[in-house]
Amino acid sequence: MPHYRNKTVVITGACGGIGRALAARFGEAGARIALIDIREEQLAALAEHLESRNIQAQGYLCDIRDPQQVEQTFSLIVSDFCSIDVLINNAGIVHHSRFEETSLSVFHKMMETNYFGALHCVRSALQQLIANKGQIITMSSTTGVAPLWYRSACAASKHALHGLFDCVRVELREKGVRVMMVCPGFTATDMYKNVLQADGSVSSNPVEMKGKATAPNDVAEEIYHAARKDKRLLVMSNVDWRARFIARVLPGFFERHLAHRLTGVIQTY
Repeated sequence: MPHYRNKTVVITGACGGIGRALAARFGEAGARIALIDIREEQLAALAEHLESRNIQAQGYLCDIRDPQQVEQTFSLIVSDFCSIDVLINNAGIVHHSRFEETSLSVFHKMMETNYFGALHCVRSALQQLIANKGQIITMSSTTGVAPLWYRSACAASKHALHGLFDCVRVELREKGVRVMMVCPGFTATDMYKNVLQADGSVSSNPVEMKGKATAPNDVAEEIYHAARKDKRLLVMSNVDWRARFIARVLPGFFERHLAHRLTGVIQTY
């Protein structure tokens, strides 16, 4: 079981609800935390908050869609912390719109952030992860394991992540790098306050999700323990395992009877 004391954990989308909780949880385990986000004031406040809890943390302003910014940021992290041991690809965006109405710009935005953002980060951290026999944790979603209404662009980006990191896991296994995909369910974060509409604009009316939401701290706790056990895939406890099973075994039944209902119950982050 890997330990995290004196290890450097890099977290993208660090200022979001799950990102903050992950930073605190791995920090409590003794890790040094490198926080990546595009929100400068929130980054500074989060780093200060973690430091007040005796967690060594540093914020890095970076747009993960830009490969040059990412490369420069990861070089700074290595300079500041001397190593990168764990990369948590947590940054992501979501949309809520019918496929027939969704513009191509939404598909591009989803791929640029959710897929290429993670790709840029893992490429920039790769040599450090290999040298330190490190770990990659990537946030997928329910749409990565089951189809839902109004999530076509998001689902495409999440399936791309599974394809990428399943191959990365196979190729890096002999080099000691572990890879875990995480599929959270409906989590009480502010993500749906910034949901993209069909035309690519941010909705002024946040999407209301139904069902019981899991607290970000509980999500982070489950991810932490799964990471320690070197799990390959973590489908969170509040995602109905039967839905995933039926989507694989009886896809027609799932599409007719469950997909629409689950769209209103399960959030993708």
